Amino acid sequence: MPPVIVTGDTWQEGRGVRGSDLFSGEAIINIFNVDKINKDKGRIRTMREYIGQSYFDYLAELPDLVMLMDEAHRYRASAGLRAISELKPILGLELTATPRSVGAKSKSFSNVIFSYGLGNAMADGYVKEPAVATRVDFRPQDYDQNTLERIMLEDGIHYHEEVKTQLDLYARQTGRKRVHPFILVVAQDTAHAKAIKDRIEDDQFLKGAYKGRVIEVHSNLKGEESDEAIARLVKLESDDNTEIVIHVNKLKEGWDVTNLYTIVPLRASASDILTEQTLGRGLRLPYGERTGNLFVDTLTVIAHDRFDEVIRKAKEADSLVQIKTITIGEHGDVSDQGSRVIEVATGFESMLTGKRNTGMEDDGAAFVFDHPEDQKIAVTAIDLVTQKYERVLQGGVKDLTRPEVQAEIVADIKRIQQQVQAQGTLDGIVEQRDIEKIVGVVAASIAEHTIEIPEIVVLPSREVNFWFEDFDLTSYEHIRYQPISDKIRIRNLRDDTQRDLARSVAGPKEGQIGNYIVKHLIDMDQVDYDSQSDLLFKLAGQMIAHLRSYLETEEDVENVALAHGRSLAQFIFEQMKAHYRETPADYRAKMVRSFRMLRPQAFGISSISRRLPINQAAKPLSETPGYIFYGTKKSPYQQHKFDSDAERRFAALIDNGSEAHVLRWLKPAAGQFQIEYRAGKAYEPDFVVETLSEKLIIEVKSDREMDDAIVQEKARAAVKWVEYATDLAKETSGKAWGYALVADSDITESASFAGLMARSRAG
Repeated sequence: MPPVIVTGDTWQEGRGVRGSDLFSGEAIINIFNVDKINKDKGRIRTMREYIGQSYFDYLAELPDLVMLMDEAHRYRASAGLRAISELKPILGLELTATPRSVGAKSKSFSNVIFSYGLGNAMADGYVKEPAVATRVDFRPQDYDQNTLERIMLEDGIHYHEEVKTQLDLYARQTGRKRVHPFILVVAQDTAHAKAIKDRIEDDQFLKGAYKGRVIEVHSNLKGEESDEAIARLVKLESDDNTEIVIHVNKLKEGWDVTNLYTIVPLRASASDILTEQTLGRGLRLPYGERTGNLFVDTLTVIAHDRFDEVIRKAKEADSLVQIKTITIGEHGDVSDQGSRVIEVATGFESMLTGKRNTGMEDDGAAFVFDHPEDQKIAVTAIDLVTQKYERVLQGGVKDLTRPEVQAEIVADIKRIQQQVQAQGTLDGIVEQRDIEKIVGVVAASIAEHTIEIPEIVVLPSREVNFWFEDFDLTSYEHIRYQPISDKIRIRNLRDDTQRDLARSVAGPKEGQIGNYIVKHLIDMDQVDYDSQSDLLFKLAGQMIAHLRSYLETEEDVENVALAHGRSLAQFIFEQMKAHYRETPADYRAKMVRSFRMLRPQAFGISSISRRLPINQAAKPLSETPGYIFYGTKKSPYQQHKFDSDAERRFAALIDNGSEAHVLRWLKPAAGQFQIEYRAGKAYEPDFVVETLSEKLIIEVKSDREMDDAIVQEKARAAVKWVEYATDLAKETSGKAWGYALVADSDITESASFAGLMARSRAG
């Protein structure tokens, strides 16, 4: 049952203390703020007939009252502390982004049990990256205060226009909801705020482009003026009628939005700029996650007058944008025992070549070849299979057992030996070894222990013709770039990367203004200039006509086309993609390699003692990724690392001798598969299992991850890959492929591999 909710507006109705509520077994949640308790104290303490006491006394006598205090620094004043003390909760949990008491003699809280700062959130990708921007080679001391503020406002708007276009492009490219960005201008006082608003809405400021699109928000606003400002503030994220918000000094907590992208703090110190009251207002991500798009993921502060000082303070140890806490020692972030990388080859390669795994304890296993020359020949044979034969053997790894293939490998080895001897790099007379026998053993070992994982590419089966249908540009009214004469330099505060917004208008001139856009359009891979030139010049002409509709001079139009030609071309191209057409094409899968040799895998490990047999769990389970597990029988590798205990348990299950139909398994190394689940993003499966009848890609996930969007995307990509792999396997009489997504809770002591597959198969 849902809990009973009692608020400051409904407590007088008796909700939460009536018999039906008290005996229903439901949790009762009272939502008040400290001011409500203090200001309404008289009424809350008044006798209530339906409970025989005051509501305040009723709460104070509850034996299980728990208090959760958001914005906890507001509860530290004497009145708030007294009210909380009188309520006598059995537990109080305080939540705040600023763990300091308010007032002139502010003190840090001493009862912090968990801290996760804004700097940590930035580094972990939960919020936008903050950046600071200025003009290139800008000297603030060369300008008076009035001129400096005008330049900062103009450049803030120039940057805002670029962000607005880039967000629109991103929405079109991804199909996500369009974000309407706005600028926050932080003023010194209410008079300063009014002067800024008047300046921006003046016809002489950027040709009056932002008249009616600015609001002030501060305590001096009264009546209808205040009501209108609040109404527009509430709608900031849902419409684009307001593009500039002017606020006085520091904002109060509780006001933050996802579409603030540009902050212009006028007359602010570097310390004020780097506070949570300034940066924190705009760091929320509009899509709830980092997108990888620079503009979508960045909050930029225009700080011409404080640029160097802000950069310097951002690098200080106590800066907000720094990650403050790293623990060293057992169970800490960094081991105090040091760490190293170990390389683990397959077991059969180690036995054939005499190479022990680096950094690992010697397991004492006997080598197949005792003579050093035999081992060198085995190394050469394995290198030849890796570098040559895995590419040319269309029948798969079993072709290595064919006499004619082994004879060719033997001939290659003898040729290499002759070349080495001719170069005089062999000492003395080399004893003749039985190369044919050694190659036979190596080939048989590779064939027996390798799971064939083909390398597949997908190609169109016939020539594809493409073109763009004729159309007219639409929805470009929001583009209002203004002339710009200097580069704006943006510096990321956390990682110190740097970029420039636009190049100088002193760049190479074009004979026709539309060429500033067309030259970027023809750089697009999908655009063929020879066949599409008429459409390109038509669309560029429509965009130039739009620029002329709000810019006064042809010089300004050329200025904007030159400075923003790339962004305007991207905007046009996004609409062109909706009119892209191509001849229907069939696609076919082509096998580039029928198998890939199993390369050594590299692991990081903090201590050689952190090794466990595969049937033993790490303690605690959360430290499973820090261990290397050994003792497997069906995997080519004798040492493994697992991301979770569920993976370890699954490996132990399929390695068990009772699962007779499981022939072999492995955890693939990076690059073992070429499966893309998103453009440029590779899927690395958890396991590959070969049974008597088929081969399977298997993913192991916790129950809560089973419906995760990315997990499902990877599953769809894997299912498509196994379809292609199965079709290609038929050509060589190979085994079919399958895919399974296994839930953690299904991997029990009584589970069998067949039972797991019956529940987990996909596609």
